Amino acid sequence: MTEVVKERDPGARRVVLDPTGELEPSSRPRAPRPPSLVGLRVGLLDISKARGDVFLDRLAEHLSARGLRVERYRKPTFAKPAPIDLRHEIATTCDVVIEALAD
Repeated sequence: MTEVVKERDPGARRVVLDPTGELEPSSRPRAPRPPSLVGLRVGLLDISKARGDVFLDRLAEHLSARGLRVERYRKPTFAKPAPIDLRHEIATTCDVVIEALAD
């Protein structure tokens, strides 16, 4: 699928290539959200992007100040999915997960 984007200059064109080849974008319903975080263990996942840890540090402070249990996790690299053992650990120890993406 190719999309042509016109620039301000009438003679200029930018071609954007979509490598997915989707004719219709897929959609999934959102996971149900708990009505409250009280009593739940909150996992904070740093995907290893620059300054994501800064955001999660502040978030951990706020959540802990409210009496919530917080667990911290970090992916080895942002360029690949989290390793299966890390995903398993998060899934078996946390009730909810917040993932940080920052630059």
